Amino acid sequence: MAMLTLTSPAFDDGERIPDRYGYGEANVNPPLEIEGVPDEAESLALIVDDPDAVEPAGKIWDHWIVWNVPLETETIPEDWDADDAAEGTNDFGDVGYGGPSPPDREHAYRFAVFALDTTLELDPKTDADGLRSAMSGHVLAQGQLEGRYPST
Repeated sequence: MAMLTLTSPAFDDGERIPDRYGYGEANVNPPLEIEGVPDEAESLALIVDDPDAVEPAGKIWDHWIVWNVPLETETIPEDWDADDAAEGTNDFGDVGYGGPSPPDREHAYRFAVFALDTTLELDPKTDADGLRSAMSGHVLAQGQLEGRYPST
């Protein structure tokens, strides 16, 4: 599988996510930059989750679920208005971005981007598991950026 490059001007891979992107702060998405989308791709998808939430929450906590991002999207700006894409329901019960909010200690947050060979027709109530299921067999390339966020 091909690799995409996902970076952010707000933080480096493995480094601390600035406070403003937290759920209890400004709760806006950080800016993201995507490179290396294959020519045969039809759309992009994005999942932001917290694998360290398994212990306190009993599951990987999903913070942002986005699909049908146009291929020409090389930059997702801070506080992105995803009108040209579709957003699903995060584990806060909201459609759209829900920032980091670790209850117990510093957590790692994964920002994963996927290049798909199709567009997807999904309900806005779709969660990350539903998106992963719909993407199955359609992922041409993927990339990941990880950031850390301290507990509140």
